[in-house]
Amino acid sequence: MGEEVVSAEVTHRGLAGDRAYALVDKASNRAAVVRTWGARLLTYQARFVTEPQEVSPAPEVRVHCPDGSTLTTSQPDFDERLSMAFGRAICLMSAAPSGLLIEFPAGTLGGKLRNATEVPLAGAAPQGTFFDYARVHLIATSTLDHLQRMNPQGRFDVRRFRPNVVVQTEDEPFIENSWTGQTFAMGDQVEVRVTIPCPRCVNTTLPQVGLPHDGTILRTIAQHNMRDLGDFGTLPCAGVYADVVRVGTIGRGDTVRRID
Repeated sequence: MGEEVVSAEVTHRGLAGDRAYALVDKASNRAAVVRTWGARLLTYQARFVTEPQEVSPAPEVRVHCPDGSTLTTSQPDFDERLSMAFGRAICLMSAAPSGLLIEFPAGTLGGKLRNATEVPLAGAAPQGTFFDYARVHLIATSTLDHLQRMNPQGRFDVRRFRPNVVVQTEDEPFIENSWTGQTFAMGDQVEVRVTIPCPRCVNTTLPQVGLPHDGTILRTIAQHNMRDLGDFGTLPCAGVYADVVRVGTIGRGDTVRRID
């Protein structure tokens, strides 16, 4: 699940500690992701034992399981116990193995059948990282507010979207679409360059603590912001992906401004 923090170190590999680990299905060489493994993954909560540092290996992690038990990555039977819980051979990794894939399940969108697809992980991020695509993900509050107005019965809680940065703005809805190709400063140190709109998937609809399952979330995005993403196809989008141009620290309340 997403976790709100007051400040974060932005490194050339993304926010320090973000997706530092992933569960990997050893037989298929696929990363465990919520959209194909189900919302059950959201019932596990992980915390670093010590703060992650850019130049150090990923620190030990403590995992709180839905049955009330706690696991730590230093336990020799950590992988075995999670494998038993999920009924498949999985292991926790801090670096993506070569050829690691993520799977997008079959389904329907806008009344059209979409076949299941597999794509390499971290297509626009450094080798060995576990990002779906890029290192930084931003979303504007004006977009979330607009979606909420278009579907008052839904709950467009930011936790459904799991962005790295929430940009508070009263600009028009989906203002992020216009950010592609532009560079932004965040606070006094960090700069990022926006690459593409962020396509949304079934993750936005899944239940988590305090939020029900709601298939209308994704349908509302599809009704109001389908974007042509070239080789990826035309997909429902909310927010944008970005590359890190300049590293540093960002914090809640920092100003975000365009610099080119």
